[in-house]
Amino acid sequence: MNQLKIDGHKLTYHIPRVNSWLNGDLIYPIYMEISPSGMCNHRCRFCALDFMGYKKSFLDADILAERFQEMGKLGVKSIMFGGEGEPLLHKRIGWLTQQASLANLDVAFTTNGVFLDKKKVHEILPHTEWIKVSCNAGTPGTYGTIHGTKAADFKKVIANLSYAAKYREKNNLSCVLGLQLLLLPENRQEVTTLASIARDIGIDYLVIKPYSHHPSSTTEYYRDISYEDSAEECAEAELLSTTNFSVIARLNTMKSWDTKSKTYTQCLGLPFWSYIDSAGNVWGCSAHLEDKKFLYGNIFQQNFQEIWEGEKRLDLLAWFDREFDASTCRLNCRMDKINHYLWELRHPPQHVNFI
Repeated sequence: MNQLKIDGHKLTYHIPRVNSWLNGDLIYPIYMEISPSGMCNHRCRFCALDFMGYKKSFLDADILAERFQEMGKLGVKSIMFGGEGEPLLHKRIGWLTQQASLANLDVAFTTNGVFLDKKKVHEILPHTEWIKVSCNAGTPGTYGTIHGTKAADFKKVIANLSYAAKYREKNNLSCVLGLQLLLLPENRQEVTTLASIARDIGIDYLVIKPYSHHPSSTTEYYRDISYEDSAEECAEAELLSTTNFSVIARLNTMKSWDTKSKTYTQCLGLPFWSYIDSAGNVWGCSAHLEDKKFLYGNIFQQNFQEIWEGEKRLDLLAWFDREFDASTCRLNCRMDKINHYLWELRHPPQHVNFI
């Protein structure tokens, strides 16, 4: 599963758009993260977006489907359903997935997997590139504690994924199925347990990643967590990899968390992605949700082109490039690897012609 570049980035596969950005042209995002639901059935101890309040809000499916058509024509390549709530709680999520695919958008999900029942598997898998389930323990008791839910949800998630893997194989579908474990003090002894379960039910990979503290998050459980002694545990889990199953330990990202270091002082990734919350607001960055300076507009009040080419977004980008210090921002954010790449393009070292 190294080809998935989970601990890297894929902007190198979009050279024409990168070149347009380098030339100062207006570009449309390659990737959008969309939150269909503000509600969540879990109260995870590590939740980065707990400050959003788990509101009972859902995106209007018909309007969102219209925006999908527009986004596809404007050059958006992919969307991921995730966000501040559980995306599978949206009653029309199956239909929305199909509409996004019809608009030539690649579709993905991050979910806790509790509501990935047979009906949703049938509706979603044929139109989805990948589904990554957040499962942060290898036993029901630890799972319930970390996820802030009943322990029985653990077995439900594993059963749902097992069915999804069988359905995929039976119908010759290509949707990649993965598990994600946030490495925490409570689950360190259960990494290999979860890896064994994932391998045995036909999942493609388990990714082990570090915690990343959101600046606005109300939770403080793991703010000072360290990953200095995590390599051995990750290596043990990686031994369970086979030709059909991979354990992917994001050791480089863990190291970045521990050293608190960045090679860039300016965030350059904003033009390449965006975030739509469950109220339809379009944000420049998910690390600055509810900071009105980063609010571009709302898809229920404007179409996407009006928002993206609007004066409000362009003014924000100008202010952001001029005044914002990325060294003070969230560590290991979604655009971190892309920022390293773009910073090097803007600030090349000596002797670049000696390839």
